[in-house]
Amino acid sequence: MKKLNTFFAGILLLLLSFYANAQTKKGVDYFEGKWKVSIPGTPLGDLKRLIILEKKDNGLSGVVKDDATGNEIAKISKVDIKDNEVTIYYHANDVDAVLVMTRKDDDHITGNILEAYPLEGTRVKD
Repeated sequence: MKKLNTFFAGILLLLLSFYANAQTKKGVDYFEGKWKVSIPGTPLGDLKRLIILEKKDNGLSGVVKDDATGNEIAKISKVDIKDNEVTIYYHANDVDAVLVMTRKDDDHITGNILEAYPLEGTRVKD
């Protein structure tokens, strides 16, 4: 009986270790990296942007680039981070932009810019 209890305890520990490794990334760890973002229907037309977020001082910083040309549009001035959402602040085209990215799954986001235009994005894997 003692061997059986030891066996089941071992199985339980093995399952718990798999569960701990399967935890999904959140916050800074999830959003760090490059994101291709599509923003249809804006006054400037359908926009394609590359959002680059890097870890900095327990937070994120980065830039917004035009996805087609690679030209920098703006430096990100502030990033608010939640488990499954980031809010990015930057200034471009004489507008103080607020872009919200919400986790959809491991490599996709949804969200909005200026609370008016929906967006979708995909993680760029290097």
